[in-house]
Amino acid sequence: MVVDFHTHIFPDTIASRTIEKLENIASVKAFTDGREQSLINSMEESGVDLSIVLPVVTRPDQFDTINNFAVRLNETYQNHNKRLLSFGGIHPDTLDYKRELRVIKDLGLAGIKLHPDYQNTYMDDVKYMRILDYASELGLISVVHAGVDIGFPDNVRCTPQRIRRVIDEVEPEKMVLAHYGSFGLWEEADELLAGENVYFDTAYTFGFIEDEIFLRILKKHGADKILFATDSPWSGQKESLAHLKKLALSAEDVDKITGQNAIELLNKAGAAALP
Repeated sequence: MVVDFHTHIFPDTIASRTIEKLENIASVKAFTDGREQSLINSMEESGVDLSIVLPVVTRPDQFDTINNFAVRLNETYQNHNKRLLSFGGIHPDTLDYKRELRVIKDLGLAGIKLHPDYQNTYMDDVKYMRILDYASELGLISVVHAGVDIGFPDNVRCTPQRIRRVIDEVEPEKMVLAHYGSFGLWEEADELLAGENVYFDTAYTFGFIEDEIFLRILKKHGADKILFATDSPWSGQKESLAHLKKLALSAEDVDKITGQNAIELLNKAGAAALP
């Protein structure tokens, strides 16, 4: 079973203009149009069986809309061969983070996505620390954008140094650092984060990180804590899988990275109906 642990989709009514806006901000071209069906088509072409959808709550008042959309998506795909599984979202400026995290848990969502740049909050802000701490207590997975965001390159809100501070003070469980620990800051991630009790995903990594550095970090961090991911629609699923499989990795490590680790993590978080 191949799992892409980091994807994004948008409702059909806003997908086109959202993708166009994000393309302009970051000066990149998307691999799909950001619609639900386009992600399914990509999965069919690439051989991905399960895609984790990560919504980002950019304002506190989006909480109900985004998380209810996530629930409906999960219900729709529960018994499909090609399956989408959405996490929930929470904004650090919420007035009652414990209640909202309990709502996410009660809705059956396996985790949350945090994005320091789009939520305008530094990673080691107490607002994030308390969310990560309580999410750990509830058994939720926390996926965090880490490193440079190419749309906001001048103010990196989630550096390896800030992540290190969170790990030391909170010791979050089931935390996934997107973009292989810290996009564009991989030497610092290798020094400060590799080997810690966190997961790295490979979203939007291939084609940017040198293969030698990727393999060095993998050896230090351990294949058991690496999750295949693409950041679709910003990277291609077929292309990313091909890049991973051409690296000098054992078949056992490839199987762990492309699916086994993800399934084990999702099962620990209580995700329903996973093999």
